[in-house]
Amino acid sequence: QVSLAESGGELVQAGGSLRLSCAAFGDTFSTHGMGWFRQAPGKEREFVAGISWTGASTRYTDSVKGRFTISRDDSKNTLYLQMNSLKPEDTAVYYCAQAEIPYRPTVVATTDYNSWGQGIQVTVSS
Repeated sequence: QVSLAESGGELVQAGGSLRLSCAAFGDTFSTHGMGWFRQAPGKEREFVAGISWTGASTRYTDSVKGRFTISRDDSKNTLYLQMNSLKPEDTAVYYCAQAEIPYRPTVVATTDYNSWGQGIQVTVSS
């Protein structure tokens, strides 16, 4: 089982940028796909971006395509989410997660992930 810890969330103005990091503690990081999810108040947790275990393929929800970039550094056991051109509707608690099954292409359903970080707040002011 892996332990995940997000960092980098803060208050930013619309149009600004942030980079979230997710440190993974354990020995399964390099063999599993990873994802970023977010949950706004009163809404369900939604998929934001995912990356395969090799890093070769990525997927994004439509609302962040062209603005957000997911990446991974297996040498540092760290997952990243670069967020540019932020909008107030990006305000949410962001979670990183590890896919349950190793060596798979990127998956997007919350039920495909079984390890979660504690979440970190991102607030975008208008």
